[in-house]
Amino acid sequence: MSETPLTNEELSRLRESIARVPYAQLLGINFEDATRGTATLSLSARPELERFGGIMHGGALASLADTASAFAVLSTLEPEEQTVTVDLTLHYLRPATAGKLTARARVLRAGRRVATVSVEIFNESGVLVVTALTTFLKYC
Repeated sequence: MSETPLTNEELSRLRESIARVPYAQLLGINFEDATRGTATLSLSARPELERFGGIMHGGALASLADTASAFAVLSTLEPEEQTVTVDLTLHYLRPATAGKLTARARVLRAGRRVATVSVEIFNESGVLVVTALTTFLKYC
């Protein structure tokens, strides 16, 4: 999918959308940027999101990947269209312990009803910590 720029109106719609997701607000997920078929979101590590041993909880990282994927798909949809996760597969490559984590999601294929998205999550040093593959169903 081409990474063409979004209009200011489309970017505003995505920024407003993240503010209307209570769970994303609870976790502290931030919208960073998007182009058509891509989205970049971030999450800062903090004690409330850790498991024992000072490592970020896998569920928080999965939520970041899922949310970034959803916004990559949303960047391809009309305002009246919605999307929902069908499948989420993650590979935790190394522990995330501190700093800002950045998720970059890219739509690999968008059909009439189903979209497949790849996600990479990097730590503050730019080291890859998680990869994910997601599938979304589009609906009105």
